[in-house]
Amino acid sequence: MSGHGTPIPMTSHACGPLTGEARVPGDKSISHRSLILGALSVGETRISGLLEGEDVIDTAKAMRAFGAEVTDHGNGEWTVNGVGVGGFDEPDNVIDCGNSGTGVRLIMGVMATTGIAATFTGDGSLNKRPMARVTDPISLFGAKAVGRSGGRLPMTIVGAANPVPVRYEVPVPSAQVKSAVLFAGLNAPGKTVVIEKEATRDHTERMLAGFGAEIITEVTDEGRVITLTGQPELKPQVIVVPRDPSSAAFPVCAAIITPGSDVLVPNIGLNPTRAGLFTTLREMGADLTYENEREEGGEPVADLRARFSPDLKGIEVDPNRAASMIDEYPVLSVVASFASGDTVMRGVAELRVKESDRIEAMAMGLRANGVEVEDGPDWWIVKGLGHGNVPGGATCASHLDHRIAMSFMVMGMAAQNPVSVDDGTPIATSFPIFEPLMGGLGAKITRDTI
Repeated sequence: MSGHGTPIPMTSHACGPLTGEARVPGDKSISHRSLILGALSVGETRISGLLEGEDVIDTAKAMRAFGAEVTDHGNGEWTVNGVGVGGFDEPDNVIDCGNSGTGVRLIMGVMATTGIAATFTGDGSLNKRPMARVTDPISLFGAKAVGRSGGRLPMTIVGAANPVPVRYEVPVPSAQVKSAVLFAGLNAPGKTVVIEKEATRDHTERMLAGFGAEIITEVTDEGRVITLTGQPELKPQVIVVPRDPSSAAFPVCAAIITPGSDVLVPNIGLNPTRAGLFTTLREMGADLTYENEREEGGEPVADLRARFSPDLKGIEVDPNRAASMIDEYPVLSVVASFASGDTVMRGVAELRVKESDRIEAMAMGLRANGVEVEDGPDWWIVKGLGHGNVPGGATCASHLDHRIAMSFMVMGMAAQNPVSVDDGTPIATSFPIFEPLMGGLGAKITRDTI
């Protein structure tokens, strides 16, 4: 749906305890990268547990358009027969990436060092988002980009026929930018070096190594220095996608603020570059435990148990943790509403250029529901009211943003009055089973007629 279809207003009502198992979808970051690296390998990559949300499906369609054979076998089982590094064909039509900033930026990186041209577009939300953060570094390889004013989609990328390796320091923490540069470096001769001052999620580095690329990460005075040797022959893999910690955030946070709740979320990826929310919740006093900790496919995983936590306290979130939980700040702000005292979030300018301006979207919605918020260019403060004291009762704009919509649905489960969003359709981009999954735990979410 991704904002393409008729809006579906949704309302979340106060409910009894949330209980049971929340089997959330596969990790979106790993799902995107599994399809892309499978397409760049020689042979058949088998994937199980793939997130079948619209964002990932759009990436699968894009890989087909570039010449890979991508097959859906049902129940999250997929195969990709790749074309090898540098083997992309020029697509016949425009590549529509829907709502997925991750998908479009990673794919632009991959094709930047292949001598073909491709035009990218997306939905209304994606076409407003800045692409210069990727088109600037890929131009160093020799690629060219022509798009709308402000570096926005629709945009045509002309890949470099004779790419050169680059050394690039990522200006702001962004796993998307880092990954796009590394993917571009795959088809450049020599060594491409990416430097990040602040660590971001490292799925790309882990998966490149797993597919057989020569990649080295060192921590130096400059920061994390990642060196990739170009033009490898990537080897197909068998990938089991862990469940998405960003999706797990919603049932976990709902359980923490809803009286009597006890929810188990099995097989969640706990990569330290992704688990910042869970660390933060525990610092606030949440009853959140890890069970059956283990490693699968090179990624740490565990079962998360979240219980109702009536004595949450506001905290100052470590700004160095921002990159590891950037997508979770919207729902964290909801939890902060039910805590006692101020929760301070700094170093989060990235939130202003996501699917929506997430600071603005959440601040407006929280205020409408009776919660005081202060905000600035890269910070915001939620003034918590304590358990049982959040009024609710408002309708919030989702701004075509799945995480905004789901965050306000979580708020409604514990607020004094129902909380609504004007359009719940964007939820399908990342969490297509959100409504039935939360309903199975005991939530009361209704679809409203316009």
